[in-house]
Amino acid sequence: MQRFLLCLVALFSISSIATAGQDNAMNSHSNPGVWSGILVSSGCNADEAFNESPECNKDVPGAKLALYDDTNRVVYSLEPQRDVNAHLGDTVTVRGTLDGETIQVTSIQSMSIGLAVGQKAPAFSVRDQFGRMQSLDSLKGKNGTVLLFFRSADW
Repeated sequence: MQRFLLCLVALFSISSIATAGQDNAMNSHSNPGVWSGILVSSGCNADEAFNESPECNKDVPGAKLALYDDTNRVVYSLEPQRDVNAHLGDTVTVRGTLDGETIQVTSIQSMSIGLAVGQKAPAFSVRDQFGRMQSLDSLKGKNGTVLLFFRSADW
């Protein structure tokens, strides 16, 4: 009986080691995707970028452009740099493949946030903080309407 238990423990140990190895191998593969954020200096860490440190927008010799994604608070390296046709502080959308903490860039585009001045808002309906349905028509006032949308909030 003891021999059976020892064999069982050994079998579970070997299978968990093999599974961990498979997980690491799977995580090392490239994952295609789209990321949006702000271009910062590669010398900037996620905490500095989150706190909008002026250091993140300094052009430092030897530093590269990196992408700070504020939805998950991660700074990604961007390669190849020659494909990054934007500047420090620009808000962009990057398409490519993720390998570790580096995005292999296939395209990068400037991202506009919000509507242009005077542009009409599209029709929408959402629940307000009280659970009532609101639409553009239900929110219109006699002097117009101001709508504020937050991309992300850390409350």
